[in-house]
Amino acid sequence: MPALSPVEHKYIIHWGELGTRWGISRTVAQIHALLYLSERPLNAEEICDTLDLARSNVSTALKELQNWGIVRVAHIMGDRRDHFESMKDVFEMFRVIMMERKRREIDPTLLLLREAAAEMEKSKGTNAHTRERLQGMLEFFELANTWSEQVQKTPTPILLKAVKLGERVFKLLGFTR
Repeated sequence: MPALSPVEHKYIIHWGELGTRWGISRTVAQIHALLYLSERPLNAEEICDTLDLARSNVSTALKELQNWGIVRVAHIMGDRRDHFESMKDVFEMFRVIMMERKRREIDPTLLLLREAAAEMEKSKGTNAHTRERLQGMLEFFELANTWSEQVQKTPTPILLKAVKLGERVFKLLGFTR
């Protein structure tokens, strides 16, 4: 892999920092950024050399990225090593990440809130304030769940049109600034 350009370097560093804010390790995010920018699949040694990372860190990060479903193994004719490539379609990548986060974060929380609502309904021992708070949280998570499923099913061109309509939709609903 040729040396990184200043723009590529800056992007990879930034993506690593952004990853830490989202609860993803810097190394995982930087490897994802490198693979996303790469014109061709890269093997682990190329990733190690380009980002100056230890092989063990790269292997662990690649497994995590594959578990997320945004990086896959690509085989190169005549080369026995595994090569890796990132999804290139940003919207599809967003959908995959969103659904994985939903599976890891929203689904367990939604299950807990539904169980809590059922328990509160049976026992009546929960104070009104707690009942109201948990009901509000349940409503929010139900809405987030519905929204994520709608985004998952909506074709990218339609999703783009909906997002671009943004301001007009708010005006239609009577909201003006």
